[in-house]
Amino acid sequence: MCGICGVLSSEANDMAAAVHRMTDAMTHRGPDDEGYEEVSLARGGSGPTLGLGFRRLSILDLTSAGHQPMVHRPTGDCLVFNGEIYNYRSLRSRLMAEGARFTSTGDSEVLLAALVRWGERALEEIEGMFAIAYYQASSRRVLLARDPVGIKPLYVATSPNRLVFASEVRALLASGLVARDLDPAGIAGFLMYGAPQDPLTVHRDIRSFPCGTCQWYGVEPSGRILAPTPRRFWRFSDVDRTYEKDRAAGDLRTTLEEVVRSHLASDVKTGFFLSGGIDSTALASLATRATGRIATYSVGFESLSMPSELEAASETARRLGSDHTEIRIDAASIRDWWDRWLAAADRPSVDGLNSFIVSGAVKEAGATVAFSGLGADELFGGYANFRRVRYLAPLLRLLSLLPRPMRQAGAAVLRPLFPPRYRTRLEGLAVSTGRPIDLSIELKQFLPAAAVETLGLRAPDLGLRPDYLPEEVNAELGLASDDPFTIVSRIETYLYMGNTLLRDADVNSMAHSLELRVPFVARPILDLAGRLPGKLHTAGTGPGKRILRQALKEVLPQHVLERPKTGFSLPVNDWLHHQLRESCEAAVIETAAIPFLDGEAVRSLWNGFLAGQQHTYWMKPLLLVALGEYVSRIRE
Repeated sequence: MCGICGVLSSEANDMAAAVHRMTDAMTHRGPDDEGYEEVSLARGGSGPTLGLGFRRLSILDLTSAGHQPMVHRPTGDCLVFNGEIYNYRSLRSRLMAEGARFTSTGDSEVLLAALVRWGERALEEIEGMFAIAYYQASSRRVLLARDPVGIKPLYVATSPNRLVFASEVRALLASGLVARDLDPAGIAGFLMYGAPQDPLTVHRDIRSFPCGTCQWYGVEPSGRILAPTPRRFWRFSDVDRTYEKDRAAGDLRTTLEEVVRSHLASDVKTGFFLSGGIDSTALASLATRATGRIATYSVGFESLSMPSELEAASETARRLGSDHTEIRIDAASIRDWWDRWLAAADRPSVDGLNSFIVSGAVKEAGATVAFSGLGADELFGGYANFRRVRYLAPLLRLLSLLPRPMRQAGAAVLRPLFPPRYRTRLEGLAVSTGRPIDLSIELKQFLPAAAVETLGLRAPDLGLRPDYLPEEVNAELGLASDDPFTIVSRIETYLYMGNTLLRDADVNSMAHSLELRVPFVARPILDLAGRLPGKLHTAGTGPGKRILRQALKEVLPQHVLERPKTGFSLPVNDWLHHQLRESCEAAVIETAAIPFLDGEAVRSLWNGFLAGQQHTYWMKPLLLVALGEYVSRIRE
């Protein structure tokens, strides 16, 4: 796990200094080593130049043989790579059979050799999490690529004569080559969904490189950057309607066992995040079977309003026989955690505090690699939205036949019958089309479109769809299904997991120089999940993740199988209105001062959140706080 960056430019002036500023901004991603390589793309030695930078967190082959940028001496090809390739051993054997020779025992040299021999086709052979920049000397081009659903981040900023890229937004800003100007469209998406929506960021000139995609960049003789259309090298598999429950459960069990085993490859200490639920327990149980004994870590907190999962996690750890560590958060320490979490943010987000806290505790306990159960809910139906869409869609489709004013009038009549926190949602559903894809997106929104418009951000003016998503989202989803389960899963995978959970997990673990591995999002699991028809997940009654429970019934303790989903949350609502109230209001003042936002509307929205404290989901006021904190920090 590392940080990569680079500049491709028509001239080399100050390139080394710019790249070093970017690597300095990512020291936390790689405190063990730093590297820089400069390559001339011009035959005469002057003109178009590529500068590559790297920060290393040593995980596999801790020697200098794993240093990057890594150069393939026979060809002059060069690689910087962030992530892990889990099938590197089998790829190494294949490449050796083709004549390749290796001097290291890690995955980076294997990836470079695969790219040298197979070109971009290598991306279809590797299984792992990755963001890659690969220079091919023979064509004088640079290939950027990112793993199937975006476990590892990659950001780009392009101008006519220059490409700048990095693992973090803060690194691009530190380069001195990219403007800090805010993007109203990116901020609108953040306010609607709790995180900027790919490919947008909150900065006008910075874009998130699309996941599952690769793109070649070159420089024309005129000095202009040449960037042909990106190619998507991975999509979800088509649904196989012949799949039956027993076969699906058996295939999932076998695939998950293989994936966990491959993810255990490490030359440093590893640990497992452990809550009281199925996902983290599944990984810990399978890893215990593979290795004999593991280390587990759980977070608990003092709160009168929310239960802690420490007791359930402790019981699981006892049954597994793991070396277990409990991290308890009290009211006195939350201010320090909160401030450090916001300072570590690479973009505004309403999620990730829990990841930041447990990652810090695991790192402090001596681990450099941690495992998370992230991804199972999105792929196997762990969220309430799977049930909501299944039951609401047919009803709303019928209601959509009525005139819109009639539906709005009916919602107004019913409004007092619902708890205050659900009334805005009711008004939105009253005008819904009832299509599963539209409903799935509507249920992910924090604010209604009318509230975002009041702040001064109108979707048509920003070039966004009416749901405040960028037009590119259609290509990302690649949906050609009428199966409600599949539709919800894709929306949860790309719009929530991809844009929020994975990005926050990366930032908040790497803030502590901790590599986070997410086996449920491994390519073999993604490929299998894509083939399973929705009926296997939704048939019958009972708790969610039916196929996952069936696959792991002989692995998981009974108390975990029977335990209802509770989520892994912190009592942020208590903190927002008590310990953190003063600093939160200072951040809202910063948000209100953003030039293209209506300051009075921002303050009115905040006051409304405070007045409805008991009925407001805490992530809604945190929208204004996280944005203000971020804007204040990038201005420094």
